[in-house]
Amino acid sequence: MFRRLINTDSDNFVLTVLRLVLGVVFFAHGAQKMLGWFGGYGFSGTMGFFTHQMGIPAPLAFLAIAAEFFGGLGLILGFLTRVAAFGIAIEMLVAILMVHHRFGLFMNWAGDQKGEGFEYHLLVLAISFAIMLLGAGAFSVDGWLSAGHRGELRAATGRRA
Repeated sequence: MFRRLINTDSDNFVLTVLRLVLGVVFFAHGAQKMLGWFGGYGFSGTMGFFTHQMGIPAPLAFLAIAAEFFGGLGLILGFLTRVAAFGIAIEMLVAILMVHHRFGLFMNWAGDQKGEGFEYHLLVLAISFAIMLLGAGAFSVDGWLSAGHRGELRAATGRRA
């Protein structure tokens, strides 16, 4: 099962670009929410906003923050890439259904809507689905592990094969 989860085409550079761009974007958003980096409110502020302002139950608010932060990090490293992409996809589906569907497709470029549409979320869903189906691509921990280097990893950690 684990082998199927990490299996990827380690020569696929298109997947690598998709994975890295999605990972950087979501790690940055997750770092805003988790750590307060890049002008974010940090974990406490984000949890307060999600639970009090938006009415999201605390466990689900925590999962949303974790999906962005750890999912973004996983995508950057290419580690458990399908799991990371799945978490981000679920978060985007929930965001569309809970908030953005009422504002239509388009982003609020002109500032004349009361909120943002869901076009960005659809792009993220498409990229996430491609990664979930095809894996991490080149330069990934998943690719390294699926290429048969698990024995080296066990030897380095002192575990038996």
